[in-house]
Amino acid sequence: MAGTVMLAYYFEYTDTFSVHVQGFFCYDTTYTKPYLGPEDSSAVPPILLYAVVAGLPTLLITITETVLFLIQYTSKEFIRSEKTVATGDCCYLNPLVRRTFRFLGVYTFGLFTVDIFVNAGQVVTGNLAPYFLTVCKPNYTALGCQQALRYISHQEACTGNQDDILRARKTFPSKEAALSIYAALYLAMYVTCTVQAKGTRLAKPVLSLSLMCLAFLTGLNRVAEYRNHWSDVIAGFIIGIAIATFLVVCVVHNFKGKLLLTGESPAEQQANTAMLNMGRADSPLEKYIASQNHIAFTEVT
Repeated sequence: MAGTVMLAYYFEYTDTFSVHVQGFFCYDTTYTKPYLGPEDSSAVPPILLYAVVAGLPTLLITITETVLFLIQYTSKEFIRSEKTVATGDCCYLNPLVRRTFRFLGVYTFGLFTVDIFVNAGQVVTGNLAPYFLTVCKPNYTALGCQQALRYISHQEACTGNQDDILRARKTFPSKEAALSIYAALYLAMYVTCTVQAKGTRLAKPVLSLSLMCLAFLTGLNRVAEYRNHWSDVIAGFIIGIAIATFLVVCVVHNFKGKLLLTGESPAEQQANTAMLNMGRADSPLEKYIASQNHIAFTEVT
């Protein structure tokens, strides 16, 4: 996690990785869309997107895990089960805390992973935004653009604001689309796999589709405001879906962790393991010791 956070920091807030300078054709209408202002003026500003992506999963997962734990806590099966989960040989964690931190930790790791993949793609490709020429403000006369097919590849061709130009070179894939679809899919799979209560047969797909719809609208807004191409948004969707699916299926195994342990205590599990290991002894002395241990264990239990 620490390495992922550090790498995301270097991509986002430092110039360690320089953006590839992609050229353009004179008077290319693909990049002459109007510039609607900085990201904060967007219908889905970054502060709103990041707040929803970080806050909604934390709130939903915490509330759901607490409710499920309380339901099982009050059931009869809880009397015959362990109330804590051993972590190592010295610490004990409540199953509610363990599951919540596990699912939220994997989700947070995925957020930074999505950010790294997106930033790496933007730095390597240097794909131009639809409004690039609007903020670039090239001097066509000085560049010799008598012909529309003349290709301009040097960075000094732009005379506009350097921060806006740099931002206009980092559009593929779309970070907003990738983060929104990742959060929506992770939450949708969590709700579908975890909540098994009666009466949720329709509620779960409605909630899941609503989350996916919000993510789709976020990508649609990026195209409508000329901040990204359709290819940028689709690539962001693919990255977010791939990472969310991998983490849910291969890391948290479809959220199949147990809220409570079975009735067998850790001491009994170690004793049973020792019995199985001693059952493989070949020498007569080891077989005799194993049988004595088995008899003693039976008497104690």
